[in-house]
Amino acid sequence: MQFTRKGLKDDGFAGFRSFQDLDVMRVPQGTGLFAVIAPEGFQPEFLKKSTAGVFKKKDPSLPEPALAAEWVDAAAVLYLGKAGPGSKGNRGLRRQIQEFLDFGQGKPPGQWDGRLIWQLKDAGQLLLAWKELPAEGLNKAEAEYHTAFIEDYGHLPFANLVRARVKG
Repeated sequence: MQFTRKGLKDDGFAGFRSFQDLDVMRVPQGTGLFAVIAPEGFQPEFLKKSTAGVFKKKDPSLPEPALAAEWVDAAAVLYLGKAGPGSKGNRGLRRQIQEFLDFGQGKPPGQWDGRLIWQLKDAGQLLLAWKELPAEGLNKAEAEYHTAFIEDYGHLPFANLVRARVKG
């Protein structure tokens, strides 16, 4: 697996729309994985304060040295997440991505995975891509992508602070 725009596309990811140009209604409703990708030539500039919403009375902002320590040079993929069906079966990619984008606009989140994205200046230029997958294979697929990324870069993607693992 190549963690580039072309590599993701070859692996079945679609979309590749910037946050600012994304029409969420065009995102599939099914379950799957999604990736946040830096466009060609993107250089990280960290904001002192995150634009993300507060989660359980905790500020999502990190100090610049902590952000710099998470940054993976030469990696286009900044975050890999999953969108499951939820306990009522009404979640999926569209809803998860909408909540992720709302979180970046300061709305309170249900969880704060990927929060480091919202401390990047020009986050609106970042791209979103998704890959529909059956719900029963999501945990395994996410864990495999994380493992492959670590094998390539020696670190999780920038905004993934917790490695996905398959239980059992």
